Amino acid sequence: MSEQIAIQEALIYAMVTVSAADSNMTDKELKTIHDLVQGLPIFHKYDPEALLLTASSCAEKLQGEHSLQDVLTIIADSLPQRLYDTAYALAVEVAAADGQLEREELRLLQMLRNRLGLDRLTVAAIERSAIARFRTAK
Repeated sequence: MSEQIAIQEALIYAMVTVSAADSNMTDKELKTIHDLVQGLPIFHKYDPEALLLTASSCAEKLQGEHSLQDVLTIIADSLPQRLYDTAYALAVEVAAADGQLEREELRLLQMLRNRLGLDRLTVAAIERSAIARFRTAK
């Protein structure tokens, strides 16, 4: 069994991991993470002052050997199954925040949904919802 972290930390790990996937954590992605942590009920008991520490802990783990798989395992093992779709939805929000999905982000999202065992219908609904929310008038 892998290391386990708090539920809120695991959700932040999912967001940070997708943001870091293309080696370019944009300001929009970071703002989205901050806004989600500040505004969603799942983070109600999470101290927002700890966000930087949690994000740094995730980034540190991502730099180790076999790191991505380890982080995905930590995320899955730390969350109850009923929150797997929440983790995926938050990761999609962050990936879509800057208006473009890089190949590395798409690959990471695929790895996350496979690790969490999400069904196609759930994944499609989450992704379609993000597309609708981030669509521009152009």
